[in-house]
Amino acid sequence: MQPKTINILYWVFTILFAALMIFSSYGSLIVNDDAKKLIHDYLGFPVYFIPFTGVAKLIGSIVILIPGLKTIKEWAYAGLFFDLIGAVYASIAVSKTIDPMLGFMLVWFVPGILSYIFWKKKMKLELKA
Repeated sequence: MQPKTINILYWVFTILFAALMIFSSYGSLIVNDDAKKLIHDYLGFPVYFIPFTGVAKLIGSIVILIPGLKTIKEWAYAGLFFDLIGAVYASIAVSKTIDPMLGFMLVWFVPGILSYIFWKKKMKLELKA
């Protein structure tokens, strides 16, 4: 694969993943009723936890968009994936069944995984140059 193609795919998937995570952080940041209903009432997390997850997702999303920052970016990817995995796990644990809406949540993993893969490929190319 050509370096230009790798770079384009990296940015497409990274922007898409960051946009999805920023979108999902909005309700938590302002602690709106939908976030309270989902995170507190349905999943059982304390209300004080809601803005923490929103801020963490927002910071992680910004970090993966900033060129460089190798170690911090690795941590940001890990944190965003922990958030997604935790949301899927909590949903399964609470519902005791696999809700078809989980399929929608699992789709969010795809741009994140592809962003990470192409970031690693991009890093390898930069080391060779």
